[in-house]
Amino acid sequence: MKSLQETYKIGVIGLGYVGLPLAVEFAKQYKVFGYDINPKRIKDLISGFDQTMEVGKPELEEVITLECTTLKGLYCTNELEKLRNCSIYIVTVPTPVDKNNRPDLSPLIKASRLVGSILKKNDIVIYESTVYPGVTEDECVPVLEQASNLHFNIDFFAGYSPERINPGDKTHTVAKIRKITSGSNAKTAEIVDQLYRSVISAGTFKADSIKVAEAAKVIENAQRDINIAFVNELAMIFNKLGIDTHKVLEAAGTKWNFLNFSPGLVGGHCIGVDPYYLAQKAQEVGYHPEVILAGRRINDGMGAYVADQFIKKMTQKGTSLINAEVLVLGFTFKENCPDVRNTRVIDIIRRLEEYKVKVHIHDPWANPEQVKHEYGIHCENGESKKRTYDGILLAVAHQEFKKMDLAHLLKPNAVLYDLKACLPDNIVNARL
Repeated sequence: MKSLQETYKIGVIGLGYVGLPLAVEFAKQYKVFGYDINPKRIKDLISGFDQTMEVGKPELEEVITLECTTLKGLYCTNELEKLRNCSIYIVTVPTPVDKNNRPDLSPLIKASRLVGSILKKNDIVIYESTVYPGVTEDECVPVLEQASNLHFNIDFFAGYSPERINPGDKTHTVAKIRKITSGSNAKTAEIVDQLYRSVISAGTFKADSIKVAEAAKVIENAQRDINIAFVNELAMIFNKLGIDTHKVLEAAGTKWNFLNFSPGLVGGHCIGVDPYYLAQKAQEVGYHPEVILAGRRINDGMGAYVADQFIKKMTQKGTSLINAEVLVLGFTFKENCPDVRNTRVIDIIRRLEEYKVKVHIHDPWANPEQVKHEYGIHCENGESKKRTYDGILLAVAHQEFKKMDLAHLLKPNAVLYDLKACLPDNIVNARL
């Protein structure tokens, strides 16, 4: 009887924050074909460079192979035909929202169409992208059927195993996070579970159905979003009462079952997006989700709130706002991570610009070209250390900022606003 490694060749569609770490993990035991539409991304990976910084050069070089015929290893390509001999396809493309916060399934549909064009009898397509319940079977499978001229659950099969990647986290890596698995029938579910169990040291949990697995993933992020919204609302209340929110949370946290959440911005490609997927599906079936959308409204408004509080502190110091020089420290959506997708720091910057202050941005983790392309603003980095400011707002808790000597960048009576509560009390004027 053939082993799993001998039986399956795996194709991973999308080599971003989710797809690449997964492909690398599988490539340690299986032959993996990593597909991405970006030729530069493929070239970088072949040379051992991961722009997302999720996989280090030594680990990448250990699995990268330039040959299609090796028994294991990761072969990266932007030529879909190279994946035709795979029997397992894992789709890891983004699932964003549009400008009206409605789910945008177009990357998922395009990826399904691509896979469908090379799909064969008995192949399995596994989706990892976060979606609302029903997307795999109701939206993606019909595309696979149409593109392949094959019949679902007769000629080919589907699975769903939601990604649980935490960008920038070098402790909770893909193999160390328990994985939910599921399949379109009992046999497929067992194959999918065995496949992931062979590389995930933390183990797996086989869900009852694909829809259950989809729902489990989307509520993980909705739950976190709601909890952060709660402490953000507390921060606004305590600010009016003149109480330090972080000291309140520290005191409350001494109880064993108090949940440890901190106030702040909620961005990125997961927590700030996924609740809208669940809300959309709820509304389609006639239910208006109140708690989920209330949490989203609070969190979506935090950037403007922080900017307003920062400006209020500056005016209290007697600073003239017209042409005042302000430095924002950090632009990525979270600390020690280069990802700028859906960063809510942009909300702070846009609000500050409404006050006619001159905003400078310093972020050693962000790619200035990407920031310029995505948001149309200039990330100065080195230049920003050559002047003094009327106010500094620390928006992202990168490790570099905790070591910076900020005092010499501040003008007399300047405001230092510490959104992340990571700087010493004696140098900070205000916090969220």
